[in-house]
Amino acid sequence: MGTAPVYFTAISTILGAILFLRFGVAVGTVGLVGVLALILIGHMVTLPTAMAISEIATNQKVEGGGEYYMISRSFGLNIGATIGISLYLSQAISVAFYIIAFTEAFTPLLQFIQVHYHLFIPKQAISISALLILGILIWRKGASLGIKMLYVVVTILLLALTAFFLGHPVSDVASSTEVVGPMRNSDSLFLMLAIIFPAFTGMDAGVGLSGDLKSPQKSIPHGTLWATLTGMIIYFFVVLKLNASATPQELISQPMIMSKIALFGWIIIPLGLAAATISSAIGSFLVAPRTLQAIAVDKSFPSEKMNTLLGKGKGKTNEPQSATFFTLLLALVFVALGSVDAVAQIISMFFMITYASMNLISFLNHFGSDPSYRTTFQSKWYFSLAGFIFASVLMFLMNPFYAFISVVAIFLLYFLMKRMHRDRRGLENIFHGVMFQISRKLIIFLQSGTIKERTWRPSAICISSDTFERDKIFDLLNWISYSHGFGTYMHYIQGYYSR
Repeated sequence: MGTAPVYFTAISTILGAILFLRFGVAVGTVGLVGVLALILIGHMVTLPTAMAISEIATNQKVEGGGEYYMISRSFGLNIGATIGISLYLSQAISVAFYIIAFTEAFTPLLQFIQVHYHLFIPKQAISISALLILGILIWRKGASLGIKMLYVVVTILLLALTAFFLGHPVSDVASSTEVVGPMRNSDSLFLMLAIIFPAFTGMDAGVGLSGDLKSPQKSIPHGTLWATLTGMIIYFFVVLKLNASATPQELISQPMIMSKIALFGWIIIPLGLAAATISSAIGSFLVAPRTLQAIAVDKSFPSEKMNTLLGKGKGKTNEPQSATFFTLLLALVFVALGSVDAVAQIISMFFMITYASMNLISFLNHFGSDPSYRTTFQSKWYFSLAGFIFASVLMFLMNPFYAFISVVAIFLLYFLMKRMHRDRRGLENIFHGVMFQISRKLIIFLQSGTIKERTWRPSAICISSDTFERDKIFDLLNWISYSHGFGTYMHYIQGYYSR
């Protein structure tokens, strides 16, 4: 695969359920300025993360597992598995979230059947059926079918947005905006951010296809960054259109207000919602099993049978059929819950932890100055640091209880991984390069001081070709430098080795 699947997988996940179901509610609740501020705040996390992902992807050969592969190869397998499981849960639960939102497109039809035929059909009947059909198709046909379906649903999504922007206001909002003002209910700002934040998280969906890409170093940066910027621009214009087309009361009371504004909205917006949600579900359904498969291939789970089963692939493309089936079962559990807002807040926590980790990797690699960290795409260390800080702080501002539970769960999971795999690198790997740089800078500072008279510190170098015959010279070097300075011993091998 090339760059196009990365871009379309990402943009179809970004322009998903939240756009159609919750952006109007957000504008009605916190106002135009409030939602524009939320879009900027959300992208203060996602844009640095997109840059960090692009940077890390151009430093190494990115194999299957996307972000999990990057984290595990930068921080070690224990931390990689810990964050990877969190990432997998966010992706798998996202499948359920988008299927639940997909069911909302059938609300007018269900109401029509209940009114005219006195037949009550629960939404779970549609959501569970849709999830089973989608899961079986992807399980049997794999990523190629998913990508083909994406092109179709992205076209429908584009038509729905075009009809929305060409639509007309449902009421005169001039008098209402003069009374209410562009910013309101500031105390609900971060609660609303927790609900709409999944709208900004789709940019990493294409990264999960890393194992199926012809050139991940090229496709991931281009597809991820362009999708992120495209989504942000569209969101700005959608918010402006919503604010100018309906009163706050109408926006809050009618989650599907876009269908009243758009041309032929009664049909095109439900179709757009169905396309957006099913495309987002496809994107999540494609990447979640691949993340789980990559974790199993690294033998991070406690059971060898479990690692073998989930890590097994089929065919030349190594389709993760077992991991896909497990993801389907997990998604079914959350589909049964049926609450869009509750599932959205859970997803937000998992994504925030993953995004904070990616930004931390990028920052530490910049600060640690690892000689092997030579990327073709260059971000800035201060962007990564800002992304890490924003993600960490926003977690607790959005929902302190969920954030606390998520952080505790991550630490418990890490200590479990550390206990199971004592031979793998852990937290010490994160700070190794940083501590080296701090020590180096302190030594340079001491050596470049302006004091004229200083206590002499030995910095001895010894070169010998008789290392294994005469070790007393090593002892002498040790006596001179031990606890007083630095000693460097070189074993010299004589000969001509250019061939």
